[in-house]
Amino acid sequence: MLKTDSIQVESVRKDFPALHRDMNGHPLAYLDNAATTQKPLAVIDRLDRFYRHEYATVHRGVYLISQQATSECDQVREKCRMLLNAKSSDEIIFTRGTTDAINLVAAAYGRKFLKTGDEIIISGLEHHANIVPWQRLCEEKGTKLKVIPVNDRGELLLDEYQKLLNGKTRIVAVTHMSNALGTINPVKKIVDMARSAAGAVILIDGAQGVVHEKVDVRALDCDFYCFSGHKLYGPTGVGVLYGKMSLLEAMDPYQTGGEMIETVTFEKSTFAKPPLKFEAGTPAIAEIIGLGPAIDYVQNLGLENIAAYERELLVCATEKLMQLGGITITGTAREKAAVVSFTMADVHPHDIGTILDQFGIAVRTGQHCAQPIMDRFHLPATARASFAFYNTREEIDRLAAALLKVREVMT
Repeated sequence: MLKTDSIQVESVRKDFPALHRDMNGHPLAYLDNAATTQKPLAVIDRLDRFYRHEYATVHRGVYLISQQATSECDQVREKCRMLLNAKSSDEIIFTRGTTDAINLVAAAYGRKFLKTGDEIIISGLEHHANIVPWQRLCEEKGTKLKVIPVNDRGELLLDEYQKLLNGKTRIVAVTHMSNALGTINPVKKIVDMARSAAGAVILIDGAQGVVHEKVDVRALDCDFYCFSGHKLYGPTGVGVLYGKMSLLEAMDPYQTGGEMIETVTFEKSTFAKPPLKFEAGTPAIAEIIGLGPAIDYVQNLGLENIAAYERELLVCATEKLMQLGGITITGTAREKAAVVSFTMADVHPHDIGTILDQFGIAVRTGQHCAQPIMDRFHLPATARASFAFYNTREEIDRLAAALLKVREVMT
C-alpha cells in the first residue's frame, strides 16, 4: 500500500496540465520522467508572463525592463546556488543542459590542463554525454580513458575503482544516478577516494541525481556538478554547471563572443570573470527565468518528501512487475531511484513500448543513450518506466495490466 502522507499526489497532479490529457483514447500515464518531466503551471505561467509583458535582453540595457530581466536571471542563479549549496552564485554557470556543461569542462579544463599520458576515469553506468566528450579529449590530448566496472546488480565495483586510481589520474567523471538502471552511486565515497589516491578533479553528472535527492556540493567536495532544467520540471534549453571558483578562474573560455568579454580591441581581448566568462552570447533568458519556479516547486514539496514517495513507487512497481512472471528487471542496486528498466521474454522492448502506447502509457524503450551498460548486460534494449512525484499506484496497476496485454498479443 502506498503511503501518500509525504506527497499529496492528487493535489500535486492538479498543477500539471499535461497529466490530464488523453493519449490514444486513454488517460495519459506518463512514465518517462528520466527522459524529461512535465511542467507545473507555475513554470508555464512564468514563461507566458515573461514573453507577454517582460521580455528584454539582459546585462546590456539601461532601460527598466532590461534591468528587471537581468535581476530575474540573477535571482535564479542565486536559487541554483542555494539548491546545490554552492559557496557563491558566481560559481553557477548557465548552460544549455548537462551535455553542454560536460563539454564545457572537457574543453575549458581538459584541453588546458591535461597532457599525454594522463588518465581520465568514468564509470560503466554513464550516459553517452559523460562518455563521448572524454573520448574526444583523449584522442586530442593523448590521454587514456579508464572505466569503473559494474556488477550484476548494476552497482559500481569500488575495489576495482581503487585499482584504477593512480598518480596519472587527472579527472574522475561519474554519474550521480544512472538514467538507464536507476542506480544511485556513492558519489561522496567516489570523490573521497579520488582525492586521497590521486588528487584528481571530480565532475558529477547530476542530471538525474538533483531531481531525486538533496545535493550539497560543498559536503561532496566535488569540483564540478551539472544538471538540466528540463529534468527538474523546468524548461528545456537551460542547465547549470557548478564549478569551484579557483578552477573556473584558471580555465579558458569555452566559447567566445559577446558578453563574456571584459575588453575587445583588434589587437587583443580580455575576458570577464566567472560566471560570465563561460556564458557567451545572449543567454536563454526565458528558460533561465522559468527555471526559478521549477526549483521553488520541488523545494516547496521538499526533496526528502519527493525521495520518500518515489521510493514507495519504486517498491510498488518492482513488486507488480515481478508478480507478472516472464519479466526481468535489469538494475537491482541496493541504492536505487524510481527507475525500472525491464525486458519481457520473447518480446522486443520496442514492441512493448508500442503496445503500451495504445493503452495511454508512455515509457521509454531502447538503449537510453547508455549503450555501454546495455552491452554489459548483453541487451539490445530495455523498456524503462521512470516515476516522478506526480505518478500514482493506479498508473502502476495500469502498466501491469497493459503488460499482460503485451504478452497476450506477442506470445
